Amino acid sequence: MRSLDDVHAVIAFFEARQGRLNGFRWKDAADWKSCPPRAAITPIDCALGVGDGAVREFQLVKTYVSGPVTYARRISKPVAGSVRVARGPEEAMEGIDFTLDPASGLITFAVPPSEGVPVTAGFEFDVPVRFDTDLLEIDLAAFGAGEIPSIPIIELRLP
Repeated sequence: MRSLDDVHAVIAFFEARQGRLNGFRWKDAADWKSCPPRAAITPIDCALGVGDGAVREFQLVKTYVSGPVTYARRISKPVAGSVRVARGPEEAMEGIDFTLDPASGLITFAVPPSEGVPVTAGFEFDVPVRFDTDLLEIDLAAFGAGEIPSIPIIELRLP
């Protein structure tokens, strides 16, 4: 912390969320978009599913692969204005071809993708988290500045 005002801002944010009680959106500086950190988001970054001519809803997911292990992470807090979606090679337009629920990451197409057409997306996202403590340890040893050694947070798994 550079100043007591910085410490005060952190305390205000912490207290407004009542410690562990209320969650908030957090940008993970190591993992915040559908592609590598230096790459540009494209509408084909992540596979969401395949059209069957009937299903209109697709959940945003980011898939992580390491050797034979795969993990599909549900993305529930996309960053507004960052989501790009494609049906096959054609990019879809938000508000015309699909709508996005920013509270759940659910994409709903106006017209279901045709059978066999891959549905993909690229996006930025926040992580739903909460504080994992009800008390902040603050060191005001330095006049005019302060230090908060650790502020533990944990990711919330939303339904």
